[in-house]
Amino acid sequence: MTKNNIALIVHTCDRYELLYKGFEYFFQKNWDFEIPVTYYFATEELSVDVKNFKNIKSGKGEWSNRLVNLLDQIEEDYVIYFQEDMWLNKPVDKDVFIELFEKTLANKWQLVKLNSSDVFKTTATGNFIKGFNISKLDNKESRFLMSHQVSLWNKAFFKEQLKPNEHPWRNERKGTKRLRKLDPEIFHLDYFAENGNAAINKNLADVVRSEYQSISFNATLHHNAAPFLEDLKSVSYLSAYTEQLIHNYTHQITHDGKAKPLKKDIFKKIKNWIKGK
Repeated sequence: MTKNNIALIVHTCDRYELLYKGFEYFFQKNWDFEIPVTYYFATEELSVDVKNFKNIKSGKGEWSNRLVNLLDQIEEDYVIYFQEDMWLNKPVDKDVFIELFEKTLANKWQLVKLNSSDVFKTTATGNFIKGFNISKLDNKESRFLMSHQVSLWNKAFFKEQLKPNEHPWRNERKGTKRLRKLDPEIFHLDYFAENGNAAINKNLADVVRSEYQSISFNATLHHNAAPFLEDLKSVSYLSAYTEQLIHNYTHQITHDGKAKPLKKDIFKKIKNWIKGK
């Protein structure tokens, strides 16, 4: 099958290396590699071998700078964005993606969000993909417009939302303000039930959704990881790896054993609030 002008990138950081094998196992189990994209697994400095993926590296630096570096290494004009802690737990339908690609390229859409969340407010359109309504985000009513969940981006448009030296929390917060001011057309498809979230659009009754769980919170395994750990217990060649995951989960140890990262904007707000008292 001829590949489209579309890449799938898994954006990681090296301190989350512990999650790579788990992501790989469940992605291989649930993804359909007949979906015609080029696959990139993006680390900082680590060299990794992930089946069906090409390893590219961003180097060290702030989150937005690293991602721009990675996008500059990808020749495709569109990218599906994943992160290493988004573990698939239901099969993916290639026909949904093939039709999505056709419509995106034909209409030159800049952004199609593929995860369901109550932060998004949408309006229906007359277009469907296998029963999924291709809805439009209400840019005024949606709480977040810039988000790092699974989405299909025009690469150039994506890069425009990545300002220098933004960590991920600031990028989502300030990026949302920038997008609200820009007011572009942003489309939404209820394809992935992120963390089991219900669909939010006016889909047909018989749609079959895929799902992924965000299994990491603040560099430690979230309770969403528990079913995956049970599943991995039956995989003999990953037994030592599974034991390490279970140990970290049970004792709430970070993925690299170091201190948990700080959400810097939160502390800045507290500092400013104290100053204003």
